Amino acid sequence: MEQQIKTLQQQLKQQEKLASLGMLSAGIAHEIQNPLNFVINFSKMSDKLLKDLAEIVADNEDNIPADDREEVEDIVADLKENMAKIVAHGERAISIIQGILLVSRGKENEYLPANVCNIVKEYVWLSYHAMRANQKGFNISIRESYDSSLPQMMVIPQDLSRAVLNLMNNACYAVWHKTQGSTAADYNPEVAVSVSADTVDGKPVAVITISDNGEGMSDEVKQHLYENFFTTKPVGKGTGLGMAITRDIVENKHGGTITFTSTEGQGTTFTITLPIRKS
Repeated sequence: MEQQIKTLQQQLKQQEKLASLGMLSAGIAHEIQNPLNFVINFSKMSDKLLKDLAEIVADNEDNIPADDREEVEDIVADLKENMAKIVAHGERAISIIQGILLVSRGKENEYLPANVCNIVKEYVWLSYHAMRANQKGFNISIRESYDSSLPQMMVIPQDLSRAVLNLMNNACYAVWHKTQGSTAADYNPEVAVSVSADTVDGKPVAVITISDNGEGMSDEVKQHLYENFFTTKPVGKGTGLGMAITRDIVENKHGGTITFTSTEGQGTTFTITLPIRKS
């Protein structure tokens, strides 16, 4: 009993730490968004100025030596390409920040029309980059398949993103941990992610699958997987709440299902099925 109390205290401390980090990350995200907006806006303005410059050069091409004119045109083309990349990556950063703010500030249980493929893709890669930042040398292959025909559907975006993040975090940890103990030189850690449209009992559903070729789960782990505070990770690495929260999000909040198959030593596949509701 004393050991259980100590374990619960450690996990509650970890939860408090995560809550503080959530508030901090929301504040940082908000502050970063403003300078990013300036970067994007000035890039677009610079692109317009380049177009004006190109027009001036074209109007005065008879007064500019051919070699100089060609060099100017090449420089303008390179600058336009660079500006386009700055805008694209800046907007990508803005979308990530908006996702972070949505998770931290989204209204509880508020259903909004959303592109599930975009949510899954965003948080799969956020998880991957977070793992790379925390584990030196971490690298995996991610195979993705997204059904472009899947319509926007009513979900709780901040909750669905949290569920995806939990599953991807577990997948990344499973393949990383296997690399630490594996002596097989030919092991290639991999996570496969897919989002597709299907029908269940004649009703349209979205199917999200996250599969890894990591350690897999023992029968004991499978039995306790969704229990609160159950974790196979060391203290400080996991709270034991992720899978219980994920199940609640999928089944109770979205009326879907979550299932898994796992073979110890070979890997695990989680499948989420969500009813497609358009309003």
